[in-house]
Amino acid sequence: MNKTKSIISILVFIVFLSIIGFTLFKWVSFGTIDAAGIFFSFLALSYFFNWLNWGHHEGGGEKDELDKHIETQSAKIGYYVLMILSGLILFISEGTGSFNEIDNYPLVIVVGLTFVTVPITEFLYSKKFK
Repeated sequence: MNKTKSIISILVFIVFLSIIGFTLFKWVSFGTIDAAGIFFSFLALSYFFNWLNWGHHEGGGEKDELDKHIETQSAKIGYYVLMILSGLILFISEGTGSFNEIDNYPLVIVVGLTFVTVPITEFLYSKKFK
């Protein structure tokens, strides 16, 4: 990574730390959780990792076969990690392991969608080649 890309990745990481630090400060000082701070901290963190991996904040650019393989395998692994984490967040946030006691229906829908997203996408994408 050249010097300019290193400086940019450090700046992006500083932006991430600033956002998460301010969000934590508001939570500790005022007892309020800022959804925008959480969202933008995740966004800055994704930019940081894209800079580290691809040298570009959107993850774009020229990719050879190895890069495409890494991207494909990462997407598959990331999908299953997201599925597991969304289920854990559902049960932890509701404080129960019983589906009958869950009241956060939008989150239940999101967890349910994690199970059907890839099969539906594969079905639709396969129609392009069949």
